[in-house]
Amino acid sequence: MKLKKPPMGWNSWDCYGASVCEDEVRKNAEYMAKNLKTYGWEYIVVDIQWYEPTADSADYHYGAELVMDEYSRLMPAINRFPSAKDGNGFKALSDYVHSLGLKFGIHILRGIPKQAIRENTKILGTDVRAAQIADFGSVCSWNGDMCGVDMTKKGAMEYYNSIISMYAEWGVDFIKVDDILRPYHKPEIEAIQKAIENTGRDIVLSLSPGDAPIGEAEHLIKNANMWRMTDDFWDGWEQLKKMFDYCRAWFPYVGEGSFPDCDMLPLGRIGIRSHGGDRITRFTHDEQRLLMSLWAIFKSPLFFGGDMIYNDDFTLSLMTNEDVIRINQTSYAGREVYRKGNEIVWSANGNDERYLAVFNIGDTPIKSEFYLEYICASDKNNIKEIWTDKTVSKTADNKIVSDVVPHGVCLYKIK
Repeated sequence: MKLKKPPMGWNSWDCYGASVCEDEVRKNAEYMAKNLKTYGWEYIVVDIQWYEPTADSADYHYGAELVMDEYSRLMPAINRFPSAKDGNGFKALSDYVHSLGLKFGIHILRGIPKQAIRENTKILGTDVRAAQIADFGSVCSWNGDMCGVDMTKKGAMEYYNSIISMYAEWGVDFIKVDDILRPYHKPEIEAIQKAIENTGRDIVLSLSPGDAPIGEAEHLIKNANMWRMTDDFWDGWEQLKKMFDYCRAWFPYVGEGSFPDCDMLPLGRIGIRSHGGDRITRFTHDEQRLLMSLWAIFKSPLFFGGDMIYNDDFTLSLMTNEDVIRINQTSYAGREVYRKGNEIVWSANGNDERYLAVFNIGDTPIKSEFYLEYICASDKNNIKEIWTDKTVSKTADNKIVSDVVPHGVCLYKIK
């Protein structure tokens, strides 16, 4: 599937960790359909361990009994997802999300369940058993559910075909595959992509967690739609400041169908049953505007992490700023122009406009003077600062002068 623009949606991890339940998913889908769909937000993604009945936080219960069918395939826990009864999987929930005009996604971990190996259950359509395809030396270091698959073994490709075809039958539009980038599991990435192609369904493939190896950029472009540049991103300033380094390294690889991922937007109400405890994001309003500006001009996928039903007016305004969304969805050639002390300047091209972002990553105000000739012709005189929606005049010598607050941004549309 060749994505023309970065996906926009919601993911349950930042607010519910491994414990999200069907009612919470449905309420967030309803909120998105009512308030955000017209702005381009469309994916509703259920994150990790939807098959674990006792999940109650972001902490994993090692050794917990997982819900699994006779063919080694994990299934939704019915106590958390009641519509999955009678072997329906996520079909009913997916149908409901689709009925709202949205798309549905799930998180999976690379590999085959250790529980399937212990029980030596079947692989659909083969005479092979789970233990025969397991790569016992390849396990996740931070979650105990899965074991890698040895793609040289008979039945290995059939296993991946069996789970991905089941997801396609459920109506899944987005699959986030975890524990696959660090270290880089090239054979399993290729197998999952091939299994998606075999379904004939348009399914977005997202790979996690970072740091993705930049030396594999061409392989990632060929085999995935989006991939994480970083480990999990939370609401801390130092992590946000570090994101500028990741974006500087990866911007040459951004293009149609190719979207390096800054990770989710930990905004609004997060930590309800996840890391750090129940809270409103620790980012200040200035930092939230800076974050949204960087994600937009870099063209990162936009996945909101908070429970949207608790959004206040400010949070909703971040998600519905049409100029910011337009930058993210339609601009091209986003790039870092220069760094000077705590001033970082980015630019991107539009159809008949240019975009300019002047960031201040320092703790004191800065005055920036930027010569427009570096990014556009001198006849472009209509300049608007997007966050304040105010018209700005350039100087006689064709400069934009910006007073940028600490941890803040001035974001311009120039026509």
